[in-house]
Amino acid sequence: MSTPQHCPGYESFKNLKSFICKCPECGESKEIFSDEFDKTHTCAKCGKPIDFDQCAYEAGA
Repeated sequence: MSTPQHCPGYESFKNLKSFICKCPECGESKEIFSDEFDKTHTCAKCGKPIDFDQCAYEAGA
């Protein structure tokens, strides 16, 4: 038996993009992945909705 090189489910998530969104009210940053755009997100600090138009793509890993 061989040891897997990745966690189960890795294949379905390996192409996700990471975005950093800043709260328009308080400036708190929140990381959102490309498969989460259809979900509603609120700021953990102030509770206001996060505007996806203010997101920036984070290149890297």
